[in-house]
Amino acid sequence: MRLLVIEDEKKAGEYLKKGLEESGFTVDVAANGIDGLHHALEEAYDLVVLDVMLPGIDGWEVLRRIRAKKDTPVLLLTAIDELEERVRGLELGGDDYLVKPFAFVELLARIRTLLRRGPPRDIEHVHIGDLEIDAVRRRVRRSGQRIDLTPKEFALLQLLARRRGEVLSRTQIASYVWDMNFDSDTNVVEVAIRRLRAKIDDGHDLKLIHTVRGMGYVLDEDREAG
Repeated sequence: MRLLVIEDEKKAGEYLKKGLEESGFTVDVAANGIDGLHHALEEAYDLVVLDVMLPGIDGWEVLRRIRAKKDTPVLLLTAIDELEERVRGLELGGDDYLVKPFAFVELLARIRTLLRRGPPRDIEHVHIGDLEIDAVRRRVRRSGQRIDLTPKEFALLQLLARRRGEVLSRTQIASYVWDMNFDSDTNVVEVAIRRLRAKIDDGHDLKLIHTVRGMGYVLDEDREAG
């Protein structure tokens, strides 16, 4: 497996390269956005580890340009732990998000998870059955009819669509969409799913949002209703 690390902090780049190579990966390191983008577009990588704060071209622009050409999985690194940053990363096509400082074992686990999952599906325009999601314009249609969603509902749908077919736990959903740890006494996730399901599935024979009892929720057109 070949990885590209785009990181402008020299020591951090060297640390990541050493650790990932010791874990069995082949690793290239780029110290700025311009060089990183060139490598990402011109060479073949199984995954890109991308720092958001970069000189030359920032990580957001690097991600946008990668997504315009390739579907290589991208793990974002940032020192900013804000909900808006996480949502922005998902909307631009990022596959996962890790806040600095982080433990190397967590980075390694996330990389291996992304590699097992395979490349992401269509990023800017997602089609699942008759559901269409335009991530750039933040528009959603089903059977050609526009569906108006709140920002949180869109972020939730975007997360489910990006992980299509994968059961997401309440903890995962709460972390990505609300930037909170899941509290068993809080039903915010269930309420949000119920409202989103009413907008997406009500009136349609084919249900797309499903509950997997004891596990979480999944967006999938090939699953029994639940």
